[in-house]
Amino acid sequence: MRFTLRNARLVDATTDIPDGSITIDGTLIQAVRDASEDEARGTGGRGETMETTGKSIDAANMIVMPGFIDVHTHGGGGFNLHTPDVNEIRSYARWVPQTGVTSFLAGVVGIPGALPEEQLQAAVQAIESFGHQAPAAELLGIHLEGPYISLHRRGAHSPEWLRKPDPAETERVLELTRGHLRIVTLAPELPGAPAMIRRLVEAGVTVSIGHTDATYEQACEAIQLGATHMTHCFNAMRPLHHRNPGPIAAIVQNAKVRGELIADGVHVHPAIMNVLVKALGPERTIVITDALAAAGIDDPTFEFAGQPAHVICGAAHLADGTLTGSVLTMDRALRNMLTMTEATLPEAVGMLTTNPAQAIHVDNRKGCLQSGYDADLLIFDADLNLQATICCGTLAFATDTWRERLSEL
Repeated sequence: MRFTLRNARLVDATTDIPDGSITIDGTLIQAVRDASEDEARGTGGRGETMETTGKSIDAANMIVMPGFIDVHTHGGGGFNLHTPDVNEIRSYARWVPQTGVTSFLAGVVGIPGALPEEQLQAAVQAIESFGHQAPAAELLGIHLEGPYISLHRRGAHSPEWLRKPDPAETERVLELTRGHLRIVTLAPELPGAPAMIRRLVEAGVTVSIGHTDATYEQACEAIQLGATHMTHCFNAMRPLHHRNPGPIAAIVQNAKVRGELIADGVHVHPAIMNVLVKALGPERTIVITDALAAAGIDDPTFEFAGQPAHVICGAAHLADGTLTGSVLTMDRALRNMLTMTEATLPEAVGMLTTNPAQAIHVDNRKGCLQSGYDADLLIFDADLNLQATICCGTLAFATDTWRERLSEL
């Protein structure tokens, strides 16, 4: 279907058009225009008449932005992504557009004493069958968080899950994931980690420093080998110290590396959230949820990879009190970035769209309001309450009011 949203504020990382229109043709963005251009030409823009732009929808007082890309999540809506059940992953993909997510990576962790082969295979199956399911967020690949991480900085990861990097096992992981492995979080100080980093980079996988006790020097070495990402900055890693700077200082000093931020104000204090954005710059900060199955639901009890967990005061904890992944949603993360940091709206939007797209090499089709890009769009009201989510040109979520307006999509 071809349609145009008119009279909206259009915002992405590099664009802020107060009064614009955006035309969708099938699964792609066809045109983005400033209203003044249309008035000057007396057309729909770029030589189009109003009749040829298809269905016209008034989006006055609304904000249209690219769909959010969550490159670090383990679930939400009661659904787990670390699962051997492909239907559970598909259910998550249908649920998550109500939080503004139009694409994501499936977060897979470890299992006791072995590789999580069944979980990786389920994610691959979900990816390769994406076109056959109902309107849903697109699963872009897999984020393997561990099992090659530090025992000392493992966080909520069970010691039974942890493994040492091994060349044969690296090849097995690449074989299992069939080209869909996008990010691997590992501790670069582990024996065998340098060789694993080299092989993953060679295979086109983004290597992320995380769950690590690495020194500043060890982190710098990992970056020289090709690591370009850091998993949930400040969490589960050697802290920043003025005489022992650790891995945070290493990524701040290298313009090639991006850092994730769990933007719930719990995992990282709001003041430090702001410090990180200033240190990395908004163009290198990636907002994530690190969400678990309990995100977006009222039930305070749930399970994370076989471990019972409980939500207390808006944060997820294991039975022993260990802080684990969040119950954050991406729409809430956007509002948090605007209230807890000094980021502007375009900067905050970029941290949830353009930056993650660049990190996993899909920025040629996702993360911007630009002609030829996937029609992954969000419609927010002026108070940043989500009104509708469009995934590749198809309506995946809407409030009652906007469902009626977009009923023909």
